[in-house]
Amino acid sequence: MGIAKISLKKENVNSKKNNLNDKKMFFTYTSKVQGNIHIFTLKGDLIDKNQADKLIEEINNTIANNHIRFVVDLGGLKYLNSSGLTILIQILTKARKAGGEAVIANVGKRIKELLVITKLNTVFTVADTVENGISKLNKLASN
Repeated sequence: MGIAKISLKKENVNSKKNNLNDKKMFFTYTSKVQGNIHIFTLKGDLIDKNQADKLIEEINNTIANNHIRFVVDLGGLKYLNSSGLTILIQILTKARKAGGEAVIANVGKRIKELLVITKLNTVFTVADTVENGISKLNKLASN
């Protein structure tokens, strides 16, 4: 009986390892242009800075073409950690250094709490919807 218990424990440990190994980090984004505002829609889990290399590259190319106003739609983002926050800060910093602005929109409850805890809600302009974000960017541009 003792051997069976040890064997069972090994099986449980292995199955946990397999479950951890099977879990993949999923992150994707889409972009579109509305007027002179670029909208980036993020989806999945943003937990590794390398996941967003293409996003940052597209932001850089967009800024190089003198398009400097962004709405970052977080409605499809399920999870965000400190690496994900760093990506959002990079987008904001790049836009502001170029004389533009970035607004984050559709912020879910968990991510909103993270922004409050880190006090980043005082750094970012936050909008309830993408349309509201576009409106905020247009108001900022007219000032």
